[in-house]
Amino acid sequence: MPFSIATWNINSVRLRMPLVERLLLEHQPDVLCLQETKCPDDQFPSAAFRKLGYTHLAINGQKGYHGVATVARRPIEIVEKRAFCEKGDCRHLSTRVRAGAFDILLHNFYVPAGGDEPDPEINWKFRHKLDFVEEMRSIRADYADAGASILVGDLNIAPLENDVWSHRQLLNVVSHTPVETENFEAMRLAGGWVDLMRQKIPAEEKIFTWWSYRARDWELSNRGRRLDHVWSSPNLVPSLGRIDILRDARSWERPSDHVPVIAHFDLD
Repeated sequence: MPFSIATWNINSVRLRMPLVERLLLEHQPDVLCLQETKCPDDQFPSAAFRKLGYTHLAINGQKGYHGVATVARRPIEIVEKRAFCEKGDCRHLSTRVRAGAFDILLHNFYVPAGGDEPDPEINWKFRHKLDFVEEMRSIRADYADAGASILVGDLNIAPLENDVWSHRQLLNVVSHTPVETENFEAMRLAGGWVDLMRQKIPAEEKIFTWWSYRARDWELSNRGRRLDHVWSSPNLVPSLGRIDILRDARSWERPSDHVPVIAHFDLD
């Protein structure tokens, strides 16, 4: 039974709803996890999703900042909206979804970007990011009641050397500093999560899901980073069919600086 999950930092769902519609019409994922929706729950464009057949909605939003949402063509159940670091930001949403023989616990995350200065002593945003990742250690893949777990989202860290355009030049740039990448990978391993993108694309190959708005020609310069991730519990790895990174979406009209990533599974 085919099953697909897409993740996308949309950078304002209301502003970019035409792009979301295009994604859903062209690729028809079973579930779409959005980050940085930037709108309170009562202003989320629910009617537009329902018109496209995505009638099951779970939303955790706030005015102007952050926000995550999970929409699906099949029933989903909200499990938790966790507030990390006692800040009240809307950066997490977990839901249950049935797929094949699996009852999947699905986590949708938007990790803080961390500002520009990679020093937690002088930059509170960076301190917040490090604390957030540390607190994510409590989100584990072996959730007892779920049967299987998936974690997706804009995690705002490019952990491996080939997750950035230049490992050497970005070692002191937020998203790829050693304190971030080492803590990030330690958190992933402690939680028992498998990095599904790297199951299909070897660590020797570059993967990018984000290109800065600052680049005059993002495609020519190709100074990207892999900030968006798809993880799962080990028992889903044999069912993973392929991972699609929709690079062309970076050139759509009024695009997000992130592109969608879709994981396809073949489940019994």
